[in-house]
Amino acid sequence: MRFSRYYNSLNPNDVWTPPRLRNREWMFIQWGDKPVDRHRAFSTEESLLAYLQQRGPHSCFHSTAYYKHPLERKMADKNWLGADLIFDLDGDHLPGVSDADFPAMINLIQEQAWSLWNDFLEPEFGMRRQFAQFTFSGHRGFHIHVRDPLMMGLDSNARREIVSYIRGEGLEVGGILAGGNSGWRDRMDIGMQSVLSKLSTIGNKETDSRKYIDEFNDLLNSNTSSRNVSRNRISRLAESTLMEDRLARLSTDHNLAVFGKDTEIFWELVKLDKSVVLGTAGETDENVTVDVKRVIRHLGSLHGKCGLRVTEIPFERLDPDGSNAFDPLTESIVFSQDEQSTVEFLIDDVTASLGGHEISGSTGEKYEVSEALAIFLCLKGWAKRIAP
Repeated sequence: MRFSRYYNSLNPNDVWTPPRLRNREWMFIQWGDKPVDRHRAFSTEESLLAYLQQRGPHSCFHSTAYYKHPLERKMADKNWLGADLIFDLDGDHLPGVSDADFPAMINLIQEQAWSLWNDFLEPEFGMRRQFAQFTFSGHRGFHIHVRDPLMMGLDSNARREIVSYIRGEGLEVGGILAGGNSGWRDRMDIGMQSVLSKLSTIGNKETDSRKYIDEFNDLLNSNTSSRNVSRNRISRLAESTLMEDRLARLSTDHNLAVFGKDTEIFWELVKLDKSVVLGTAGETDENVTVDVKRVIRHLGSLHGKCGLRVTEIPFERLDPDGSNAFDPLTESIVFSQDEQSTVEFLIDDVTASLGGHEISGSTGEKYEVSEALAIFLCLKGWAKRIAP
């Protein structure tokens, strides 16, 4: 009912539609057990809005691809014409991060979105802002849409090459460090210092040692070539980094074998550590970027898993450290922050924040919150609404 009320408050001028609207396929998730409604097409903002007002769907998507016949039910019959280049950054993919602390996760993934564009896509791939659109996904992440006509025809293999470079997959560490100046050379220097600092904490058994072991374990297990690396091996590597003679050799040993058989793990961590791959490079959702027939959330629609709006971010506000940084947990709210509801938490140790109001709770605890926050908590399955 709340979603339908929101869509019925709009007029056609309020509805954003992607370029080449007639060539897009649309998909909608309905409430409850109703089947997904896809292979839809619209020719005008009015017809799209009419659908949204009649159905009030849980979630709305359009294709990243352009088709000659988007209404055809078989993909082979749609006649693919090209596709936007999409980068999907999802906080749920960050190692050592849980959306149970939702504000902290959003802050971190916003840093990744900025870093992905600022450190890779613009300087190294030459992507231009005039063809880029930046959006908050409405839930746990951010999207970067690149609609450069020169890139529309890139196939999955070409898109996978971009993703592999951003992730540092297949990079030869020795060649990078022995070579001249490059983007990845700078990242390796930054990542090396970051990893050494965390390994020192682990080796000295300081307060955050367990947190960093878990973080490194998550990183390594997310990478096919380094899965099954045990926590004990990470601890052993950490103890090796406490030996000053080895650290002194690290900058001059061109064989890069200063930590014996654990050296390979060290350099893998340098590439995978969030200060390089996530903090500097950005974590992209490969399936979205590589898949040329993917669907993506419609800008302006509501996210059925939390009730926030998919919202565009002006480029000058993408940098989370900027003077006027975009605040997704305030600027994507559409429901009332004045009307109050009482909720009871259903799970333990979760933190949410909307419109500057933060709440933490555990099972059985009851709070009076705004309608917007109540919808957020209930859709995430963290709480239920109860009578005051």
